[in-house]
Amino acid sequence: MTLTVVTLPLVSLSDVQTFLEELQTTEGRVAVSAVALIALVAVALFVAPYIVHTLGYAVRDRLLNDQMVSLVDTVSAYIPTTLGRLVLRLVQLGISFLALVSLLVVWGLVDAAVTVVQLTGLSLPFLVSVTVTIGIFFGAYIAMGLFNDLIDQFGQEADHVTDHQQEILLRLSHLGVLAFAITAVLTLWGINLSGLLVGAGFLGIVVGMAARQTLGAMIAGFVLMFSRPFTVGDWIEVGDEDGIVTNITIMNTRLKNFDGEAIVIPNDIVSNSAITNRTSQGHLRTRLDVGIDYAADPERAQEIAQAVMEDLDAVANAPPPQVVSKAFGDSAIVLELRFWVDRPTPQHRWHAVESVVHGVKEAFEDAGIKIPYPQRELSGRAETGGFRVQDPIPEEAVEAPATRPEE
Repeated sequence: MTLTVVTLPLVSLSDVQTFLEELQTTEGRVAVSAVALIALVAVALFVAPYIVHTLGYAVRDRLLNDQMVSLVDTVSAYIPTTLGRLVLRLVQLGISFLALVSLLVVWGLVDAAVTVVQLTGLSLPFLVSVTVTIGIFFGAYIAMGLFNDLIDQFGQEADHVTDHQQEILLRLSHLGVLAFAITAVLTLWGINLSGLLVGAGFLGIVVGMAARQTLGAMIAGFVLMFSRPFTVGDWIEVGDEDGIVTNITIMNTRLKNFDGEAIVIPNDIVSNSAITNRTSQGHLRTRLDVGIDYAADPERAQEIAQAVMEDLDAVANAPPPQVVSKAFGDSAIVLELRFWVDRPTPQHRWHAVESVVHGVKEAFEDAGIKIPYPQRELSGRAETGGFRVQDPIPEEAVEAPATRPEE
């Protein structure tokens, strides 16, 4: 058995031109153009989509593992179209270019077709650079979206990460991605970065000297967000300011005091001040002084006051309230009432204090324990004969009307 090898003759551009020159009539060229356009349209609209989709499913099912498929799906979620459609559009764009060149050749414009091909070849590096630049920024956009999902998932799984810490992580990740993308694009276009870095260094020095307080507040904002001495909703005291934290930004911390006023404190002042957080522990101890008469029994008064506080709903039972004898006052023995408030807020503390004051006063009145007014006891020395007390005024002198002396 003998095999016959058939060799097909190579068709050059000149052969094609010779063949087309034989079509001297316009009708022939129109017919060839129509056939070529129909064939190219069929390939672009039917054959190319089928091939691209088939290859896409084959690559997805046979070459990619589950992790790669998940990554492709995640990236596709940030693209307004699918990767398969992007590839298809590129193929259709190439087919359209071939159609343009073919039509120029059909109508005898071979020189124009050659010029188009040459211009395309010359501009190819520029087009590649533009395409890569677009791809870099598009990749940066996708990376920022991926960071959003990762940080959000990390924040949901980690209870110690607050919303503000997630926000600052997002901002830092976005800045890092943008800085990398801009650096890559500048390097791609051959821009020398050393001069830019030197200029940026001098600019940073000038800006740092001119706005050191602003930069200090910004750095302090980062420190506060990561050290977390307080969070939004906490009742804190910063220096002389007292209120509920409503917002924590990079530059300042915002409070709302109990008069409804909004207080804005720069973060550098917050970081350099003593911070008292009354909410972080979940409960707050409050002290209240009350005086009892020196004639009263302190132990009995302590038992009554402690029993009253233990029965109040506004006072926490754990830790239990305490009553201690604090000092000898000018007019009374001073007892210190110590009690705890759960979920401390200004309203809860005021309500607890009010309940303790009313309850202890009523219980002392029922037990006959006097809460004395401020009073003083005066006594004279024996060697001075004591105090001289004026004789009482006679009643007739009080009842007799005063007479006006005659002039």
